[in-house]
Amino acid sequence: MMKQNVRVHSLSRLLLPMFLLLLAACRQETPPPDAVVEIPTQAPTAVLVAEPEVAPIEPTRQPPATWTPEPTEPPPPTSTPLPTITAAPSDTPLPIPTNTPVPTETPIPTETPVLPTNTPAPVQPTAPAAQPTVSANPILGANLLPNPSFENGWYNQNGIPELQLPNEWVFEWDEGPTGFGSQSWDVYVRPETRVLPASQLPPAEHPLYIYDGSYTIKMFKGSGAISFRMWTGVTLPPGTYIFEINVFPDLVMGYENNQKIWANDPDSGEIRLWAGDRSTDWLSLSFGRRNTRTYTFTIDQTRTLDVGIWARGRYAIPNNGFFFDAWSLKRVEG
Repeated sequence: MMKQNVRVHSLSRLLLPMFLLLLAACRQETPPPDAVVEIPTQAPTAVLVAEPEVAPIEPTRQPPATWTPEPTEPPPPTSTPLPTITAAPSDTPLPIPTNTPVPTETPIPTETPVLPTNTPAPVQPTAPAAQPTVSANPILGANLLPNPSFENGWYNQNGIPELQLPNEWVFEWDEGPTGFGSQSWDVYVRPETRVLPASQLPPAEHPLYIYDGSYTIKMFKGSGAISFRMWTGVTLPPGTYIFEINVFPDLVMGYENNQKIWANDPDSGEIRLWAGDRSTDWLSLSFGRRNTRTYTFTIDQTRTLDVGIWARGRYAIPNNGFFFDAWSLKRVEG
């Protein structure tokens, strides 16, 4: 009985502290489930980071807009109907000449080019003059033309690169209405001139355009009507003279199978030869081949004359071109 009381007493001593702990826990307030406990915060410390230096961006300067002309339809070659007759040669078509750049070799050294007159234009012939009669095979003297085959150098007239002339010769051209139509393309424009060496022409073209020495003159314009004169000054004693030129009329109205189609209007290209105030009439030409034309005249006293040619291509065909070489002016000796 005594042992049982001791056990009860010991158990009571163990349970009493536990009961007191539970009682204390029940007295503490538990926050409601939706209450928010505020947690004190501390403002973050700012940290300065050095940014890399960047050059200021300048505004981009846009280039100004450029004006582009609207393409236009090329004009027809002539305002007047062309005849249906064919003036083209019947032999094998000639090869198309290649583009010919400006010669780069140095001109033959000479003194300042001798111009035939002090005025920019010669006295143009007013009417064809009757030519004196000479024998079929006259005896002729020496060639009196200066630089007659254009071998003695060249210069740019008035400093214009497109006007390359043989030394001792002068050139002029017409601008304005042709008189052969009233369309916008019926106007003369300035042609271009070149003194071309054989080295700048394909070998197959040498016999077509070069007749003496190794140079030829090319005067031309694409899709534009042209009228021009080239002359030199010569002092002559009394007598009868024969002025002779060689010309290759390169007048092309189109191309087919890489071959030229020569202008089919015989009036497309013409030429006059003149001396002083007298000349031939307009002379027709055979296109696509070498033509030789002469003018015979007489003077009764010593005179200084302008001697030269006047050529024109009436219509704005794809190519109005003339090649010249081997000219002469000789006195009839018998």
